[in-house]
Parts: sequence; C-alpha cells; structure tokens
Amino acid sequence: MVDGQRGPNILVTGTPGTGKTSTCALLAQATRLKHVNIGELVKEKELHDGWDDQLLCHIINEDLVCDHLEEQMSAGGNVVDYHGCDFFPERWFDLVVVLQAKTAVLYDRLANRGYMDEKLHNNIQCEIFQVLLEEARESYKEEIVMPLPSDTIEDMSNNVGALKEWLRTHAPSYVIE
Repeated sequence: MVDGQRGPNILVTGTPGTGKTSTCALLAQATRLKHVNIGELVKEKELHDGWDDQLLCHIINEDLVCDHLEEQMSAGGNVVDYHGCDFFPERWFDLVVVLQAKTAVLYDRLANRGYMDEKLHNNIQCEIFQVLLEEARESYKEEIVMPLPSDTIEDMSNNVGALKEWLRTHAPSYVIE
C-alpha cells in the first residue's frame, strides 16, 4: 500500500478494446501519475522476442519488461496500461483496475481496429469468461482489484473520477485540483 516511501502505482488491465490506453491517458492528464503503456514500451525498447505472424503482435519478453521497469516502479507514481497482469510483481501495485466491456461493444471496437477472425474471437471469449478479472484476482490481493465498466465515454469519465477519488484518499499529492 502507498506508505509515503513511494508514490502510488496503478495497473489498468482488461481485454484489448476495453479502453485502457484512453483511460490511462486521461488519468495521467488529471494527476501527477506517469502513463506507462507497456505495448508501446515493448516496441520502443525492443523488449520482445520477435513477431507473432498469426496474432500480428510482438511476443513480449516479460522478464525484460520487468527488469526495465523495476527502478521506475519502485519510485512509484505510475499508471500502467497492459492487457495482462500476472507477470508483474505483486509489490508494484497499490490498485489493479480491470476494465470490462459488453461483448457487442467490444466486438465493434475490435472490428473497427481491423482485428481478424481468430484474434477477434479470442478477445471476445476472453471478455465473456472474464479471464483478465480472474487473472487479477489470482495475482493480487482481492481488496486492491477494482473491476469497472467501460462501455461508453461516460463510463470512462466516471472511471477516471473514481480513480482520482481513490488517489485523494491514498495519495492526495498526486491529484491535480
């Protein structure tokens, strides 16, 4: 928990298309948290083991990512954006947010991104079976896992408000008034 020794770290996770990057960007704009987009970091710093031609994405090297982020996460003050969560050290996070979307909404978002059959189907199944929520609950203490709906712009605004409220309680110096 945030103890004054370091700033807060929040992980925002969820199936691709649930609004993680947009939510984190808005939260970073409204606070003193630094947005860490793991997908972009992996590309920029080449923290991967190549390209998956079937899923059309980099094969993340989790050890390289964790090694690269260790110092920054130890200092705190980060909002991390990634669709997985079980490989990050538990000690890094004070709050783990799992964004969730209705499958019809998610389907449209992913189809608009150009996701093809298998990738689209896999991500919809992931959301139906709440894979990311279960992963978060298995990887972190139940009391720090916060599922939030993310179907609309209003949901996103409400979620940023809820996260700012959490910060006001746990790390008020990070909220910009």
